[in-house]
Amino acid sequence: MCTLASPGTAFAVLVFLSGIMKDFLLLAEVQGEILPPTIQKLMKGYNKYLRPFFDNGPVTVGMSLDIASIDTISEINMDYTATIFLRQRWTDERLCFDGNKSLSLDGRLVELLWVPDTFIVDSKKSFLHDITVENRLIRIFPNGTVLYALRITTTVACNMDLTKYPMDKQTCTLQLESWGYNINDVMFYWTRGNDSVSGLDTLRLAQYTVEDHYTSVSEAIYETGHYPKLIFHFELKRSILYFILETYVPSSLLVVLSWVSFWISQSSVPARICIGVTTVLTMTTLMMGARTSLPNANCFIKAIDVYLGICFSFIFGALIEYAVAHFCTLHQPNGTNALMYGQQVQECEDEMNGVVTTIASNSTRLKKRKEAPTTPATPTTPATPTGTGPGAGSSEANADIEAPSLCEQSLSTVRKCLRFINCCHVENPHYIDNYSRMSFPLSFIAVNLLYWTYYLYF
Repeated sequence: MCTLASPGTAFAVLVFLSGIMKDFLLLAEVQGEILPPTIQKLMKGYNKYLRPFFDNGPVTVGMSLDIASIDTISEINMDYTATIFLRQRWTDERLCFDGNKSLSLDGRLVELLWVPDTFIVDSKKSFLHDITVENRLIRIFPNGTVLYALRITTTVACNMDLTKYPMDKQTCTLQLESWGYNINDVMFYWTRGNDSVSGLDTLRLAQYTVEDHYTSVSEAIYETGHYPKLIFHFELKRSILYFILETYVPSSLLVVLSWVSFWISQSSVPARICIGVTTVLTMTTLMMGARTSLPNANCFIKAIDVYLGICFSFIFGALIEYAVAHFCTLHQPNGTNALMYGQQVQECEDEMNGVVTTIASNSTRLKKRKEAPTTPATPTTPATPTGTGPGAGSSEANADIEAPSLCEQSLSTVRKCLRFINCCHVENPHYIDNYSRMSFPLSFIAVNLLYWTYYLYF
């Protein structure tokens, strides 16, 4: 008894049959109009759905690349776009023929042959060029070797480490794998080792230079099995000259410009404030512009961010320096007042020393009076009023002892505060500008030496 097939199964069978009919029609058309008798003989009984050596081990596929161009390298998207010529070679024993010359066929005949299911692993977007026709090449050699070439433009992901940007080096890869055939069915290899990839020596990039490239063979391990993998590695070094002219030199000149205020009189408040605020705002704009072409990733503290932060700190420090100097100028005692101020501080300290000495001597006398023997009271002694007995005298003595002690501590604290204020007092605020004229440039030079040494050699 027959059972009806489900609609999904029936649709799949129809699709399969339509594909077979399409192949038969294409083969009939090709055989009737294009193919010579040799190719017609090869295609007779050929099944493109079975790989070569189906029952005799895996088929080996050799690959080579020709890098036509690397169009863009994006730090924001962390990828690169390249146009490549991918060439694959394998041997199909079913395509052997007599002769000593190879046969170059139309690219549309690929639909009649078995080809490897190679794909680019990290590709985000790829397409095969089709102007004026699909850029595919098929060449068959007498021993059954098939050469299959494609022209592809692909956008491939590249994980970048931007901690040393723009003095960084990036290593990107192009990985080729088999989609459905595992290592028991297909084996990949580079046809000429590291020389299998060409075109990079003559490649000219706007922002990078290709320092090194090499190839490797690996295996991709998935849940469905082990698959062959070929990896092409190439190392890119960023050209720093553009960033020196665009970012490093302007930011350094802004720092130098902020030092001009040290040579302007402190009484010229508008001039110094104008220089300070203008340099701060310009530096902020420069920092924002330098980050527009970079990813907003908190995990990367880039070298250019560190340098811009250093320059901003020096510019902001120059503005704070004038604020401090101007504040000291407003509170500076002039001429005779300075001398009187010093005499007053000295007299205050002498008075405090005298007060402390007097309190100390009084405390000593009270202590001795407390330790002296007292005459015991006799029964005939009349009762003393409340608050005038020996207990009261003792309380007064303790109070007298505690009071000078608290007073002594308070005066000592005041004296320390006066000494601290006297130490922090700037006798001549103009010395602040004199010191800044030397300290700021020397500090900036030292920080630059440390910065460039670390990021260029470590």
